[in-house]
Amino acid sequence: MDPVGLLFFLVGFLIMAGIYAILCLALNVQWGYGGLFNAGIAGFFAVGAYTSALLTAAPAPTHLGGFELPVLVGIIAAAVTAGLTGWAVAKICIRLKSDYLAMASIGIAEILRMVIVNEDWLTNGSLGITNIPRPFDGLLQGREADILFLAFVWVIVAIVYLVCNRLYDSPWGRTLRAVRDNEDAARAVGKDVDSFRLQTFVIGAALMGVAGALSAHYFRFLSPEATEPLLITFLVWVMLMAGGSGNNKGAIIGALSVWAIWSLTEIVTNRLPAEFATRSSYIRMLLIGLLLQFVLQKYRSGLLPERSPGIAFDKDKDKTHG
Repeated sequence: MDPVGLLFFLVGFLIMAGIYAILCLALNVQWGYGGLFNAGIAGFFAVGAYTSALLTAAPAPTHLGGFELPVLVGIIAAAVTAGLTGWAVAKICIRLKSDYLAMASIGIAEILRMVIVNEDWLTNGSLGITNIPRPFDGLLQGREADILFLAFVWVIVAIVYLVCNRLYDSPWGRTLRAVRDNEDAARAVGKDVDSFRLQTFVIGAALMGVAGALSAHYFRFLSPEATEPLLITFLVWVMLMAGGSGNNKGAIIGALSVWAIWSLTEIVTNRLPAEFATRSSYIRMLLIGLLLQFVLQKYRSGLLPERSPGIAFDKDKDKTHG
């Protein structure tokens, strides 16, 4: 591979890694902070992607929308729509235990995906939506535009990371972890457990919607294949478990490392003989599974496990009591 081709392969890799990092941070809020087993990530990702695409794409007779709104408006709308969808789901399912919540979220995500596939008037069905713009369109052309989009994605990753860290260290975050660790004890001291869990689910769903919007703007094309649970839900769970649930840095490292393996194995499997090419996806899944087994055997809580913030002591008071 020539140096220019390698550079733009790296740019594309980092763009997708950034989108997955946002998904991992979103899941970390739901699972790492609140203990909510959301197995319907692909559904909220799809809601965000289609919301932003329909609002920002050029008019077309094949689907609803085509309002040509600014990309930033589309991304904000994606977060709001995915958050509202998360609120509706949470109102129905939030009292379920983790395994039942997982089954319910899978079912709802598949319902959303079926709506996308079958409602041609809304999304153009399996043919998808084209001419989706990117931010700063017109400033650069061709591959150089990818570098600008890379910077845009990682600015959003940094913002999401800072917000998630602030939530973790806040009284809200401490209460949420108390609910996660001992729900009955949290209820006993007067905490509204259901309200905290609902808020957590909505925040995570909104961030998943942002990741979906960025994916649509990156590819400039959106179809149901882009929301496959294998590529969204399964991979994101592997990334978070490998990186470290409850740790925002671990979520980002997990996204980078697992996406690196997924991308590199694609290069390797594409060079296999034709009789093995049809099995390449299964080989890649096997390698990802082996990676997860290795990480969890060696690092039971992931590469960067959760570290609770230390308790600050007032030294003067401590001396007085001493």
